[in-house]
Amino acid sequence: MKSVLLFLSAFILFTSCNSKFTKVLKSTDYEYKLKVADEYYANKKYQKAQQLYVELFPVFKGSEKFEDLYYKYAYCSYYLKNYADAENLFSGYLGVFPNSPRAEEIAYMNALTYYKQSPKVELDQTSTNTAIGMMQSFISNYPNSSRVSEAQQIINEARKKLEAKEYKSAKLYYNLGQYQAAGIYFTNLLNSYPESEKGEDYMLMTVKSFYQFAKLSIPDKQQARYEKVINEYLDFVDRYPDSKLLKQAEEFKNLSEENIKQLKNEQTKTQANS
Repeated sequence: MKSVLLFLSAFILFTSCNSKFTKVLKSTDYEYKLKVADEYYANKKYQKAQQLYVELFPVFKGSEKFEDLYYKYAYCSYYLKNYADAENLFSGYLGVFPNSPRAEEIAYMNALTYYKQSPKVELDQTSTNTAIGMMQSFISNYPNSSRVSEAQQIINEARKKLEAKEYKSAKLYYNLGQYQAAGIYFTNLLNSYPESEKGEDYMLMTVKSFYQFAKLSIPDKQQARYEKVINEYLDFVDRYPDSKLLKQAEEFKNLSEENIKQLKNEQTKTQANS
């Protein structure tokens, strides 16, 4: 019985709220409608607030109340996770109110919407790159902003995502046996993210990739390619002299040196017999 009463109470409350909202939607008292929209916004009922704001947008355009309406309307989309719409609205706000006291806040939010649209690592990262560029612009335009540290943190997180995507591409080339491409990808990965925590792993994979590429090459090309493995190893030593992965890399360097000696011996024998 108690549960039935609770259900009936909830149903009556829901019906009452919907009835009120329907009446507000039909109202032609725009000041009243704006007041109710602001109440919904304050109570985090963004869907209803947004429905009212979109109707009031052309009504109050050009009035002194328009900026605040636009501001809340844009945030409704953001809070409802309609980030593409929020992006357009924040950008539009800056275009209409470039000298607003809220310009710094909205510039940050505009950049943030791009980061919020950043997809999974495997997918196209255009929005991630855009977010980085816009956050960098924000820092440049508002160097004293209290949001600079947040903006820099988002840049760092976005770069980690781009790094992860590039790593997946490099590893895929290696797994497919396309070792030259893998070596180039791992080299570029390290050059693009020199401060990466995985720099040592990238160096080891570079050495391994170029070793496998040399091993599968035709004899006439092998010596030069084994020499590249040795050079990559020496670069590894120079960059990470205390790395725990150096011993693994050294094995490929030693194998390369042995293979070069063998190639030279075979060349000598061939010349002696000719």
